[in-house]
Formats: sequence, structure tokens, C-alpha cells
Amino acid sequence: MNPKNVCVAGATGVVGRHMLQVLEERNFPVKNIKLLASERSRGVKLKFKGEEIAVEVLAEDSFKGFDVALFSAGGGTSKRFAPYAAKADCVVVDNSSAWRMDPEVPLVVPEVNAGDIRKHKGIIANPNCSTIQMVVVLKPLHDAARVTRVIVSTYQAVSGAGSAAINELLEQTQAVLNGEQAAPKIFPHQIAFNCIPQIPQSDAFTENGYTSEEMKMVNETKKIMGDPDIRVCATTVRVPVHTGHSESVNVELEKKLTVAQAREVLRKAPGVIVLDDPAKQEYPLATLAAGRSETFVGRIREDLSHPNGLVLWVVSDNLLKGAAYNAVQIAEYL
Repeated sequence: MNPKNVCVAGATGVVGRHMLQVLEERNFPVKNIKLLASERSRGVKLKFKGEEIAVEVLAEDSFKGFDVALFSAGGGTSKRFAPYAAKADCVVVDNSSAWRMDPEVPLVVPEVNAGDIRKHKGIIANPNCSTIQMVVVLKPLHDAARVTRVIVSTYQAVSGAGSAAINELLEQTQAVLNGEQAAPKIFPHQIAFNCIPQIPQSDAFTENGYTSEEMKMVNETKKIMGDPDIRVCATTVRVPVHTGHSESVNVELEKKLTVAQAREVLRKAPGVIVLDDPAKQEYPLATLAAGRSETFVGRIREDLSHPNGLVLWVVSDNLLKGAAYNAVQIAEYL
């Protein structure tokens, strides 16, 4: 692969820093790298391959002479600046929700629909973190027996809401253990020792009673899987975990797969690790998945209420496969 000139927009954020980490760990062929963020981060220095690089302010002319731009700077920023990058022949891989449902923009999880990358017109969307790990597991089952319906409940780590949310969990935990009041700032309620069935924390519920995060899982799954007939119902919950999203996934199939058949299908699937030995208390955990790029699946069992149903427990690092790692994978395919 020829060396590429790479921009990282939103480089000082949690996902932006992970993007740098993944680029380095995977030895992505970087010729030159430019780190971009808002004015308040101007001059901040971040390390990449042992070199300290000063962050520059993201601007309309930031992309001339660059090949790929990894964006994790928020939807509004992406909507404004991604078209300038595309116009400069710098392909954008965007981690926000800004472009995901645009019919002109591929929404890609490489293990599922890498072929869609070639359809890009300058912008490629990185899906929602919870959707990514779910479709990595759904795809091989879909190929084997066709998924018709999915009911998913998520247990999402606070790191998905950024560094301030991580700090809030740590501060509140310490406060509660010290017998003090836990004051919510980022989340609408106390997150320490609690579960909050509202993601994202800043959005109102939609007219149908679902959150925007839940509707992302519904709509993105259909687009990525290339099957608008898959029915999806999601409940997304924030839990007091630092890193690693967990999901309870109930899958209905067109034809029956036994548990043994499902395990075999999933063992052969790219990016999936089957960890499923309940007798030894072996199943996916957020603490296990943190820092790993794979998606883990276990607790595979038949749905007692449906003849063609399976129930799965799916866990992945939301900052890696759910964001930075998936984006770099897309860049590698480019």
C-alpha cells in the first residue's frame, strides 16, 4: 500500500485519540499526518509514532493534498467540513451520525458490507457503535438462515458519551462511596450505581417513544445488512461501566439453526470470537472486551418462545470496533 497523507479531525477527543492509536498499532502507511480540532485545542501536542504533533484548527482549507480524513468531531462539524474535504479529493470516514442515512453515502462495517465502500462519492459513514457490534454477529447468521426480526437491549458504557462522561462516573462513584451527593452534569440522572434508559442523554424522546440511539439501531441495521425487511426493536441503556458495550440480542430466523450450528457459523465469522461455556462461567464481559478489536459472543441459546429464535450476548469495545478501529479498517480498504 502506498503511503497516504492522513487527517484526523477531532483528534483531541476520546475517539480521535483512539484513531491515532489504531493507525499506529495497525501500521497504517502514513506519509504525513495532520491533527485537527477546534480553536480551544490549538497547539495541543499529541504523540504519534514517537513524535509530538501540534493540533491545528479545523478549517475549510485543511484538506488540500491529503488522501483520507478520519472525522470524529460531531455531526454539526462533519456536516460543515466533510464536503470541503471531499471536494479536495480527500475521502472522509465520518464517525458521527451526520451522513449515515444519506442514500448517497455508504454506511460500512467491513466484515458485513465492505463492497459498499467502492460506491462512495467522497464520504463514508461509520455506523453507531451499538449497531456495529450487533451486525458483525448478525451477518453470518443472516447468510446462513436469514434474520427476519431482532429485539435488542443494550448496556452501554459511559465512554460512549465522551471524556466528560467518564469523569462524571468516576467522580460520582467516589462521592457515593464517601456518603456524599452525586450531582449529575452530563447525564440527566446519577449514573454511579444506576442504569439510565435514555441514550443520548441530551436528546428528547422521539414521537414514537424511542430515543434517537434506538432508532439508529433500527435504521442502520437495515441499511448495512442490505435488507429493509429486517424488523428491529431496540432499547438502549447507559450503565456504570467505563468501556465496552454489552447487548442482549434476540434473533428470529427464517429457518431454524440449532445452538451448535449457530456456534459453528459464528466461529467462522470474521471479527467474531465465540466465548460460550456457561458450565465454566465463560461468556463475554466488558472487562474482557476493553482494549480488543474483536466482537465477542456467548450465552448462545434457543429462544423458548419461538421455534426459529436464538438469544445471544454480544460485547465489544465501543471506542475500538465501535468507532476508531472500524474507521481505520474502512481507510485500509480504501
